[in-house]
Amino acid sequence: MAAVTPSSPPVASSDAAASTQEEISAEIDQLSREYAASGRVEERVRLDYPPYRSSVLRHPTKDPHHADPEGIELWAPVFGQRDVDPLEADLTIQHRGEPIGERLVVTGRVLDGEGRPVRHQLVEVWQANAGGRYIHKRDQHPAPIDPSFTGVGRCLTDADGWYRFTTIKPGPYPWKNHRNAWRPAHIHFSVFGREFTQRLVTQMYFPGDPLFALDPIYQAITDQAARDRLVATYDHGVTTHEWSTGYRWDIVLTGSHRTPFEEESA
Repeated sequence: MAAVTPSSPPVASSDAAASTQEEISAEIDQLSREYAASGRVEERVRLDYPPYRSSVLRHPTKDPHHADPEGIELWAPVFGQRDVDPLEADLTIQHRGEPIGERLVVTGRVLDGEGRPVRHQLVEVWQANAGGRYIHKRDQHPAPIDPSFTGVGRCLTDADGWYRFTTIKPGPYPWKNHRNAWRPAHIHFSVFGREFTQRLVTQMYFPGDPLFALDPIYQAITDQAARDRLVATYDHGVTTHEWSTGYRWDIVLTGSHRTPFEEESA
């Protein structure tokens, strides 16, 4: 059975903390001006993005090693529709107590480039709690751990490509890319194809976050229209009376309106 492992905040090089937010912002601004002057459209994530200090350590610099997919599948996890319980999509009921924070529902469709639903696909999420803390040994910043919130869930899309999660709005958190670095609130999404070798990973953000302009991971997508596709939309029709707010976010796998994924190169 597949499992989601909570992610810790991204790491950075040992001297990254010597940089200030002003220096990082100046680098982001310079790269943005160069992109605007280039006249090209670049919608994918830049895997080598200097303001994201550890990107030089986190992207491939050599040709990939070609492996036999069938051999990989012999060692990969396997799952079927009966292995994924519908209750796993509610991250607020996994413990005895109620988690702290703003309860929300995030829902949307997984689509191909022609707008057709991608049916019965495994979607996994993982996130920080309302205080911006992951359940992870590498996350040691002084925010409380919520004993009633682990921050992981999964579901299968239905016959029309819909997924739906009930969770808590994650908080922003500090990370070690530079001095006073903070990540915008986000939820990690993983989508699988027909095999586990077809995994795609991305992040969903919330509208109006003041940290967008300061975050080199978000800004590593240099095209604003492409960045906007990572931001969910508040949907009052999804919001439930006296229970939860609601957000809509579609995941498009291919085509000109595809969602930016972390594995893609510029």
